[in-house]
Amino acid sequence: MRFSRMINVVGVHACGELNEVITGGVLDVPGRTVFEKMKHLETKADALRLFLLNEPRGRVTQCVNLIVPATDPDADFGFIIMESEYYVPMSGSNTICTVTAMLETGMFPMTEPVTELTLEAPAGLVRVTAECRDGKCRSVRFVNVPSFVFGLDCPVDVPGLGTISVDVAYGGMIYAVVDAESLGFQIVPSEGRALVELGERIKKAAAEQVPAVHPENSEIHTINQTLFTGPVETVEGGLASRNTVVVSPGRLDRSPCGTGTCARLAVMNARGLIEPGQKLFHRSIIGTEFIGEIVETTDMAGAPAIRPAITGSGWITAFHQYVLDPSDPFPTGFNLPDGYPPTR
Repeated sequence: MRFSRMINVVGVHACGELNEVITGGVLDVPGRTVFEKMKHLETKADALRLFLLNEPRGRVTQCVNLIVPATDPDADFGFIIMESEYYVPMSGSNTICTVTAMLETGMFPMTEPVTELTLEAPAGLVRVTAECRDGKCRSVRFVNVPSFVFGLDCPVDVPGLGTISVDVAYGGMIYAVVDAESLGFQIVPSEGRALVELGERIKKAAAEQVPAVHPENSEIHTINQTLFTGPVETVEGGLASRNTVVVSPGRLDRSPCGTGTCARLAVMNARGLIEPGQKLFHRSIIGTEFIGEIVETTDMAGAPAIRPAITGSGWITAFHQYVLDPSDPFPTGFNLPDGYPPTR
């Protein structure tokens, strides 16, 4: 049988969040930087993302990572993150999954007990330390790009809800950070559909009413996710809290969300609630955990910023080979409003 496309991927989940890492079938894409490579895919070659993430091959709860050669001499390799609706500058769960897949399949040499490497994400360089034993990548710790606050207690008028207060922060993506308790939520699985529906409304309203543009890259702009936060409690070894992030087109991140954790660390630090070196045990709606901490304080275009680190683990779930029969009527797939809003 003849196929017009064949792509190999490794399936990995990070604390419940499903990713796939492309290991064959796609060559490099044009661009002087990994950010430019991402923009090339977004504007000129989006068929790859649609092929892998739309049905009948993909699903709304899935992300895909493309490994590309690094353009920065300090990086070992680059990666581009594709989600159901868009391309993102950085993702913590995708970083953990990509490193796990690269090390456990031998695409990047594993050194036990510790492997150190540097990834070039579209957002910038990400330093990684992976703990490895018996051929398994046990945990991944990455030091993220600088994270910072755009604004605290920003009033946002949400249709059907009224005016609420949100914090807006960048952790690799731009988040509207909302106190869940103030809206009657405990961040438990039974609230999932309600959290998604309200989170998408808050994101849309906040994106329109609170301008947010990265001071060093104007192409990174606009609030694109809502992060619901739970109460913070003191525990042995640091602080702990639940959270959940609503990912467009409308589903919950299964993991504690790496870039969301970084954004929350920036907000907490701006409010004097956490200090460098203090750990935040950040828990997802299904109870899984990332450990976040502030490595150092810094600045971004003259404004206060932090350099956060996230630690989490990934597990390989599958090896797939996606193919396209030339007669397949869905070369770029399709989606339906049972998983995507009807306004798409």
